[in-house]
Amino acid sequence: MKNLTLIIFLITYCGIVIKRDKSLYFIFGAIFLLLILKIIEVSEIPNFINYNVLGIFLGTSILSYLFAYSKVPSHIVDKIVEKKYSTGIIFLLICIITGFISAFVENIATIMIMAPVALEFTKKYKINPIPLFVGMAVSSNLQGCATMVGDSPSIILAMESNLNFNDFFYMPGYKLGLNSGKLGIFFFVQFGAILSFFVLYLFFKKEKVIHQDFWERYKIISFFPTVLLILLIFTLAITSFLKDVFSYFPAVICLAYGFIGIFWLLIKKGEKINIKEIDWHSFFLLIGIFILVGSLKKVGFIEDIANFLLKIGKSEFKIFLMIVWISVFVSAFVDNIPYTMAMISGIKILCKNLGTNPYVFLFGLLIGTCVGGNITPIGASCNVVSVGILRKNGYKVNFFDFVKIGFPFSIISVLGATLLLWFVYK
Repeated sequence: MKNLTLIIFLITYCGIVIKRDKSLYFIFGAIFLLLILKIIEVSEIPNFINYNVLGIFLGTSILSYLFAYSKVPSHIVDKIVEKKYSTGIIFLLICIITGFISAFVENIATIMIMAPVALEFTKKYKINPIPLFVGMAVSSNLQGCATMVGDSPSIILAMESNLNFNDFFYMPGYKLGLNSGKLGIFFFVQFGAILSFFVLYLFFKKEKVIHQDFWERYKIISFFPTVLLILLIFTLAITSFLKDVFSYFPAVICLAYGFIGIFWLLIKKGEKINIKEIDWHSFFLLIGIFILVGSLKKVGFIEDIANFLLKIGKSEFKIFLMIVWISVFVSAFVDNIPYTMAMISGIKILCKNLGTNPYVFLFGLLIGTCVGGNITPIGASCNVVSVGILRKNGYKVNFFDFVKIGFPFSIISVLGATLLLWFVYK
C-alpha cells in the first residue's frame, strides 16, 4: 500500500505541474482512487485537514477584499511611487513588508493582507505581477520560522520542545546546558533573508520601469478595514500563546474579524460582499493537498524519511546537514506540518543517544522545513494561495515560473542561516 500510495501521489503531482488549471481534477481523482483502494477511509479524511488554515484563508479573504475596497492599498502605492524608486526596489520593499508581517502572522493571512497592495500596484502600471507574488510567498515562508507565532511548524516546535516566544530571539544558557545563552533562530533567519533579498533583486531589477510623471491619486473610502487588519495581527500574535487551550483560535479569530467586516459593509455602506471574490479554487485545492499528505503519513512514508535520517552516522555536522537539506527538498513536495511532527521526536532520540543538545538540530529542521516549501508552487500553503490569487486575476503561473525564483532564494537563505547557526552554536 505504501508504494502504491506514493505512486498515486507522484502521478497527481506531475499532473498538477503539467496542467495547473486542472489541478482539482487530479487531486480529487487521486483521493477517489485512494478511497476505492481502501488506502484511506472516508471517516479518516476530517483528521487529515488543517481547519486553522482553511479558517484563516476564508477570514482573511474577506478582509483582503474589504482592504482593497477601502482604497488604502491604492493610497500605499501612491506613497511608494512618490518616492520615485525603481520598480525592482518597490517590489523588494513590498516583499520586506510581507516578510515582517509574516513573522507574527500565519503565512496565508499575510499573503491575503498584502495581495491587494501588490495587485493594485502591478495593475496600475501594467507590470507583470508573477515575480512579485512569488517573491512575497517565499519571503513569507522564510520569516514564518523566525518567531514562535510565524508559522505552524514554529508553533509545533515550540510546544514539543519547551520553547517560549522569547527563546526564538535569545536561547538561555540553562536550556543549552551552557553558562551563557546564545542568539535565537530569529537572527539567523534575518541573515539568510538579507542574502536572499539580493537574489530577489536580481529578478526584480529586470521589470518594467515606471513612468512617474503623473498618476491618478485615489481617495481613501474608509480606514475601518485597515483597523480590522491591524487588530487581526495583534490578536493572532497574542492568542498564539493560548493555542494549547483552544487549538482553533487562529481560524476563529480570522473568521470573526471577517464577519465583522461583512456587517460593517452591509450596515455602514449598504453593500453586500460578492461571494465570487473568495478564491474557492485555492480553498478546495488546500483541502485536497491535506488529504493526500495525510494518506502519505498514514502509510508510514514520512516516518520512513525520519528513520532514514536517524541512521546516517555519528558525525554531528553531517547529521545536521542531512537534517537541513533533506528537510528542504522533502518540504518542497510534502506539507511541512506532519513532516515536522515526525522529525522532532526522532531528533530528540538521536541527540539523546549522541549526548548532545538538540536545539541546533531542531532549529536546523525548522529552517529547512519552512524554507524548503519555497522551491515549488505547491510546497507551502501560501504558495498555493499566491498562485490562486494570480490565476483568479487572469495570470497563469507555470511550474518553472515559480521554481526559477524559489529555488535560488531557498538555497541561499538556508545556506546562510544554517551555517551561521552551526558556527554560533558549535
